[in-house]
Amino acid sequence: KTSESDFLFLSDEPGYRPAPYLASRGMMWIQQYDAPDTEDDELIYYIEESHHIVSLGLTRKKQKELDLNQN
Repeated sequence: KTSESDFLFLSDEPGYRPAPYLASRGMMWIQQYDAPDTEDDELIYYIEESHHIVSLGLTRKKQKELDLNQN
């Protein structure tokens, strides 16, 4: 799952495309299908961002239970 700006950027990058089914329903999901030159740091960034975005959709109780998004 990506932010809107990352979705727009990655949709045009080689080796990435809107995720089948999910993106066609308006969801901001990207699929990496062939990007052998992608740096590990770049992948780690997008995975961490995705984890954060998805975790924000959990209830506050579940976030606290999992020790997520605590300020």
